[in-house]
Amino acid sequence: MTETTGTRWLDDDEQETWRAFLWTSRLLNEALDRQLQRDSGLPHTYYMILAMLSEAPGRALTMTDLAEVVYSSPSRLSHAVNRLEEAGWVERCKHDSDRRTTICRLTDAGFAVLAEAAPGHVAEVRRHLFDPLSREQMLQFREALRALLASLDPDREAPCAR
Repeated sequence: MTETTGTRWLDDDEQETWRAFLWTSRLLNEALDRQLQRDSGLPHTYYMILAMLSEAPGRALTMTDLAEVVYSSPSRLSHAVNRLEEAGWVERCKHDSDRRTTICRLTDAGFAVLAEAAPGHVAEVRRHLFDPLSREQMLQFREALRALLASLDPDREAPCAR
């Protein structure tokens, strides 16, 4: 590319890093989705919804909070929750004190599906993300990801901290 006034083109190292990130994130997501579909019949998106609900107090979140925690638009989340509800893995109900607010709750059947899928999913995450890295590289990677998340979502508090 030729230099255009005001455009900060990526240098060779940045371009290589950018493409490594693109391909790695795409291939990792595809590998995780493939494993979950093959072993559990679940798309990765559905797995993440079930997992986030399983970690919430009472295994329930408002639809707004669930959309935020899984980084989803409300309409996309609503579609996914419809499918999960049809399977009997989640249920929706109105909030006791605010009838405008919808709560999504993980059912026992949904928790059982998640518990069955989790070991294979964790093994796949470990195989593709953690096993190739040393502990030091993993910790550096985590710090880099936290910096990126803080830049992309500055109003959110430590989304990857537990």
